[in-house]
Amino acid sequence: MHLFLLATALLLAPQNTAPAAQDAETCLACHSNPQLVTTTGDGTATRLHVDGATFAKSVHAKLACADCHTGMSTVPHEPRPFRTQRELTLAYDEQCRRCHFANYTKTLDSVHQASVARGDRTAPVCVDCHGSHDIQRPSEPRTRISQTCARCHQGVATAYVKSVHGRALTTEAATDVPVCTDCHQTHDIGGPHQQQWELRTPELCGRCHSNAALMKKYGLSTAVLSTYLADFHGKTASLRENQGTTPTGKVVARCTDCHGVHDIQKADDPDSPVMKANLQKTCRKCHEDVNANFPGAWLSHYEPSWKKAPIVYGVKVAYSVLIPFMIGGLGLQILLHLWRLMVNR
Repeated sequence: MHLFLLATALLLAPQNTAPAAQDAETCLACHSNPQLVTTTGDGTATRLHVDGATFAKSVHAKLACADCHTGMSTVPHEPRPFRTQRELTLAYDEQCRRCHFANYTKTLDSVHQASVARGDRTAPVCVDCHGSHDIQRPSEPRTRISQTCARCHQGVATAYVKSVHGRALTTEAATDVPVCTDCHQTHDIGGPHQQQWELRTPELCGRCHSNAALMKKYGLSTAVLSTYLADFHGKTASLRENQGTTPTGKVVARCTDCHGVHDIQKADDPDSPVMKANLQKTCRKCHEDVNANFPGAWLSHYEPSWKKAPIVYGVKVAYSVLIPFMIGGLGLQILLHLWRLMVNR
């Protein structure tokens, strides 16, 4: 009986409920005004205008404003003074990790986060790449990814647009050519000076160039990775990767050392560093004082045959016969010796 009365009293007692989060329409009553601004401590005027139609098309349209703008559920809002506009951006960037914690943890290994950790307040954070009230899926359209990166990396973007990958993306509207995040990754963005990223260069290129369906579409060979790994450059690079170290002194040639990085061209393009006329200059990056005949010692991505490098192919065939013959003969000799020992007992 006492328990029943206690439960009834608890049900009838007034509950301490948190104030309901303001919906977008309530917030837009003020924030739809294009003239709405706030001034940071350094005197910079920051617009607080939010376009309702744009927000309604964003992936966050289903959320309430206060889900991200915590502490703003009451009107008028409590003052939150910021010294600079960038300080305001960094403060709200922290809200992203509340829902996207898995992606946030990936950023901790990125070159961007490394810059933030060094105190670089200009280094990009979530909202710089994804936006704020106009957030869309990054692959819709796919060209948006490279355009976003171009905001900070203008020089790289200029070279990329002129490359075989960039031209295919912008002029041919191809949806399967690599963009920035395909090579550098997304939240755990790797840089060209990071050891692990450099070691994985052949693997990154091989993702596309060993894809039979994709290469058939563009009329390219799928043997480029396998022939590279069979070459002395690839063999050495594989050993270095397995050891987890980069070579001291001169770097073993990887895909980007010969083909370029953001300025990659077709192999038969006059400006391509792997064009026959340009190979001597390309090889000279690692091999000083090379002559015009030096590049001829490299098979490129060709597999030796009677038509291409017949001497190399002949030696390969000879070894494929000679080595089994020698090993088989040695094994036969050992067996005959053992048989003779058994017979003579």
